[in-house]
Amino acid sequence: MASFSRKASNFALIFSPLVISSTIIQVSCFQYEVGGERGWIKPDGSEHETYNEWAQHHRFHIGDTLYFKYTSDSVLVVSSQDYGGCSLNNPVSKFEDGNTVFEFDHSGFYYFISGQPGHCQAGQKMIVWVMGFHHSNSSMISGSPASSPASEPEGPTPAGNQGTNADSWGPSQSQSQSQSNSGRSASILLINVFMGVVTLLYVFIEY
Repeated sequence: MASFSRKASNFALIFSPLVISSTIIQVSCFQYEVGGERGWIKPDGSEHETYNEWAQHHRFHIGDTLYFKYTSDSVLVVSSQDYGGCSLNNPVSKFEDGNTVFEFDHSGFYYFISGQPGHCQAGQKMIVWVMGFHHSNSSMISGSPASSPASEPEGPTPAGNQGTNADSWGPSQSQSQSQSNSGRSASILLINVFMGVVTLLYVFIEY
């Protein structure tokens, strides 16, 4: 019995950090629908806010996704220089499927523009600041992310719209878990199953 207790104690010391780690990283990621019902479109002047003003109202984290819905258009991920000049020539990534889900895989600035000539100049562009991984107590809409580079003037933010997502422009937050979060949860489940098997082998194989 003493041997069994010693085995159990050793197991707890070895594997408890893994259990704690798997619990900590199992947090929700979120998907944001850019443009809402209108989708990713060239602004026509009737919007209450620009894409950048909308982005500044939210906190984005690694693992979150943006959903772009569009027709006869595209989404380009570009460098800061190409963003400033609305250059379509050297995108980091290009999407043309009409239903693009883009996942943030690192922190920092992301630059998005339309691939249609003239659309970026008309305001179909967006800078997103992404922070680190979600924490269990983080809020998706409390506060705003760090300011966008000063070289991107987008006009004043409309009064009374801070922190809201129900406006005629429509870039809205969908608080359902993203597809990437489902994959992450499945991975964590497999880890926990594996750890359970190891537990049984470690404790009982020589008991």
